[in-house]
Amino acid sequence: MSTQKLAAFLVRVNFSQLPEEAVLRTKECFLDWIGSALAGKDAKPVTILEEFAQAMGPKSGTSEILVSRRRTSPFFAALVNAASSHVVEQDDLHNLSVLHPATVVFPAALAAAQDTGASGRDFLTAVVAGYEAGVRVGEFLGRSHYKVFHTTGTAGTLAAAAAAAHLLKSSPDAMLHTLGSAGTQAAGLWEFLRDGADSKQLHTAKAAANGLMSAYLCRRGFTGAKKILEGDQGMGAGMSSDPDPEKLVKGLGVRWGICDTSLKFHASCRHTHPSADALLLIMEKNRIDPTQIEKINARVYQAAVDVLGPVTDPQTIHQSKFCIGFVLALIAQKGSAAISDFTEAALRDAGLRSLSKRVHMTVDPAIDAAYPQRWGARVELEMKDGRHFSEHIEIPKGDPGNRLSRQEIEDKAMRLATYRNGATEKEMRELIERIWQMEEIPRMETLLRPG
Repeated sequence: MSTQKLAAFLVRVNFSQLPEEAVLRTKECFLDWIGSALAGKDAKPVTILEEFAQAMGPKSGTSEILVSRRRTSPFFAALVNAASSHVVEQDDLHNLSVLHPATVVFPAALAAAQDTGASGRDFLTAVVAGYEAGVRVGEFLGRSHYKVFHTTGTAGTLAAAAAAAHLLKSSPDAMLHTLGSAGTQAAGLWEFLRDGADSKQLHTAKAAANGLMSAYLCRRGFTGAKKILEGDQGMGAGMSSDPDPEKLVKGLGVRWGICDTSLKFHASCRHTHPSADALLLIMEKNRIDPTQIEKINARVYQAAVDVLGPVTDPQTIHQSKFCIGFVLALIAQKGSAAISDFTEAALRDAGLRSLSKRVHMTVDPAIDAAYPQRWGARVELEMKDGRHFSEHIEIPKGDPGNRLSRQEIEDKAMRLATYRNGATEKEMRELIERIWQMEEIPRMETLLRPG
C-alpha cells in the first residue's frame, strides 16, 4: 500500500536526518510565505473570510491571524492565513507536482505549532513532512489531474494534514487515517478563472483548514480511508487518468520536495514566468521600444494554455495575473511584472490593453515534452519595421537551477510585507533574523505583536 508507506515515512521524519539544504530551504520558504501572507492584507477574499472567522469562530485563541494580529482557534487561523498568502500570486511552487506548498502547509503548521507550543525544530520538521506529502501526492495525480483540478486545493489538503499530524506526534496509523480524512475533503476546480471569481483563495483556505482538522480529528480516534490515494474509489481513480503510485514512495528520504521548490520572481501565475523572463531578456538585450512592437508570440507547454487560455479580457487585478497578454504587456512597457505593477489603473491603461491583444500563445511540442520537469518558453517578437527577435528560457528565475539569492528573498519579503502595511520594516527585520535562527526557538509563539 503506497499510502501506508508514505504515512509511515511522514511520521519518521525527524530534524536530525534532514540535510542542511532542506533546513535552509524551509527557512527561505517560510520567510517567502510570510511576505505573501502579509501582502494579502485588506484583499476582498481575505476580509470576507476573516469576517466569517470572527462570526463563526472564537474571539480569541492560541493561533494568530497574520494580517490582523488577532488570535483565534487553529482552524480559523489556518483558514485566513492560507487565503491571504495566495492573493498576490507570489507564493512558492513545486514544478513536478504543480503545487503551491507554502500557502497550505505553513498556515496549518503555524497554527498547530502555536497551539501545541512546538519548538522551532519541530515546526521546521513538520513543514518538510507537509511539503513531502503534498509534492508526492501532486506528482502521483499527474498532468491529467491539473487540467481540471487546482492541485493546491487537492493535494494541498493532504500536505496540510501531514504537517499538522506531525506536530501532533501522530502514530503511523493515525497519519494514515489523517491522510484519508484529508483526501476525502480534497477539492478545487479551475472553472473560477473564467469568471475572475475568488475561489482560488477558498481552495487554499479550505485545504489548510481541512487538513488541520483531519489531523485533530484523528488524534481523537476519527478514522479515514486507508487507501485514499490508490484505492479503487480513491483520489487517483476519481481525479486522474494517469495516476502513478510509485511516485508516492520512490526516493523517500533521499529526494526532498522542499529542496526542489521554486520561489516566484514575478507577481503573476507561475505559468507566465518563463515567457516573462524570455521577453524581458529580449527587451533588455535589444533596447526595444514597446510602442513599435507588432506582435508577441509565446511558445509554451499545454498546461500553460489550459490555465492561462481562458483569461483573455481580465476584469480584476487577480484575473490579470492569469492573462499572458497582460503580463507580457507589463513586461514590455514597464520592464517588470511586480506586485506594484498590477493595479486598477493598469487594468484600464489603453496602451497595455492594446499590446495585450497582440500577444498570442501556442503550444511548442518540444517545450511541452519537457514539462513539468522544465517550465520553459520561447518568445518571438515581431516589430512594426519587420525585425524579429527570439529568446528561449528553460529555467525561469527562482527555480532550483536559477535561485533567488538570500538578499533577493529578504528584499522580496520586505516589499510584500510593507505593500499593504502588513508589517513595518522594523518588524520584518526582526522577524527575518528570527527565521534564520529558527531551529534555536524553544517554543513557537506570536510572530507579530498586536499593533
